Amino acid sequence: MKTYFYKKLFRYISHYCTSKNSLLEISPKNQYIESFFEGKYKKIQELSEVKSIDADFVLINGNLHYERDIQKFFRNLHERVNSNTRIAIVYYSSLWWPVFKLADILGFRSTTPEQNWISHEDVENFLILEDFELIRVEQRILLPIYIPFITNFINRYIAPLPLLRNLTVLNIAIARAVGIKEKIKKQPSVSIVVAARNEEGNILEIPKRIPKMGPNDELIFVEGNSTDRTWEVISDLKRSYKGHLKIQIAQQSGKGKGDAVRKGFSMAKNEILMILDADMTVPPEDLPKFYNAICLGKGEFINGSRLVYPMEKKAMRFFNRVGNKFFAVSFSFVLGQRFKDTLCGTKVISKSNYEMLAMNRGYFGEFDPFGDFDLIFGASRMGLKIIEVPISYKDRTYGETNISRWKHGVILLTMLIFAARKTKFI
Repeated sequence: MKTYFYKKLFRYISHYCTSKNSLLEISPKNQYIESFFEGKYKKIQELSEVKSIDADFVLINGNLHYERDIQKFFRNLHERVNSNTRIAIVYYSSLWWPVFKLADILGFRSTTPEQNWISHEDVENFLILEDFELIRVEQRILLPIYIPFITNFINRYIAPLPLLRNLTVLNIAIARAVGIKEKIKKQPSVSIVVAARNEEGNILEIPKRIPKMGPNDELIFVEGNSTDRTWEVISDLKRSYKGHLKIQIAQQSGKGKGDAVRKGFSMAKNEILMILDADMTVPPEDLPKFYNAICLGKGEFINGSRLVYPMEKKAMRFFNRVGNKFFAVSFSFVLGQRFKDTLCGTKVISKSNYEMLAMNRGYFGEFDPFGDFDLIFGASRMGLKIIEVPISYKDRTYGETNISRWKHGVILLTMLIFAARKTKFI
């Protein structure tokens, strides 16, 4: 039973903390987790053993059930971590307290001291009190006893479902420290990537409408197999432009917006990466809202939302809006963080987080033609704080959309099912 349980626990933890991350476990109660992790695993018995923690992840595996002062524990932890460290908190459902006590009596489980039995609300409350922010909570393992075939099926496909997940044994909360005053060397600059295919009539307006944000902002056009004069207009713009932006241009060798965005990000030189759609249905004037959100630490992956303010009549067709709402609800369930609009083209992430995301891209593969879900899946798996910035959605004034409603809808549904298998049903 123990071996199965801890193998599953390792599977869940390693979904966030990959082999490329470092992990520090505080006061490990057993050797099971240590035996699974390799290389970048460290452990300490007490927080007082270290003055600072620079690990990517800190694992608190059941410790809260034995801490006499949980708030003080989090206070001491906050003093030692930085804002990039993720805190993985493993705790157990109080609904299973009678079962655990019976297991103690029958000798199926090692006798333990009297425990704190804490709820999700208790954990979140302690985190808030000591300046941590809860990012997500996963509820796992409905059947902790191993029965061939049956246990794996129930715990993988049944346990994560709504309502039933409230009956599970295991909870894993991912949190981050907030309110940390870190030394900022300089105001960050942005690299804005514009994927442009058949957007000849929009190109010249884009740099005129982008406000100044950082001291050395750059605009990167990636042209993709246009049948109009998009590439010629971009080339002329680079030669003649005298504004506040540094302009880079390239032509993609592959196909699709996702391929263009990846090429643009690989060319980027600045600390913050942005995507702006060439049709300017998301107004370039709104980009400072995204810039401020990431610079002030409100989020680590900033996603635009077109579904809050009224939009212009031709900006989004009825069935597109219905599809957007369906995918938003579905992806929110699968990824464990709220999304109102997964398909908004404007997304922002730091270059350092993107580089880590790209290193782990193989987990989901590279079949996303849009680029949106490559970033959303990766940010979610990394435990990044995701926040949405509502924007006003405008009509396209030139050209036609490159999105095929039904064809791309099928692709999105395929990606949703794939993501569910790789993130929710594991």
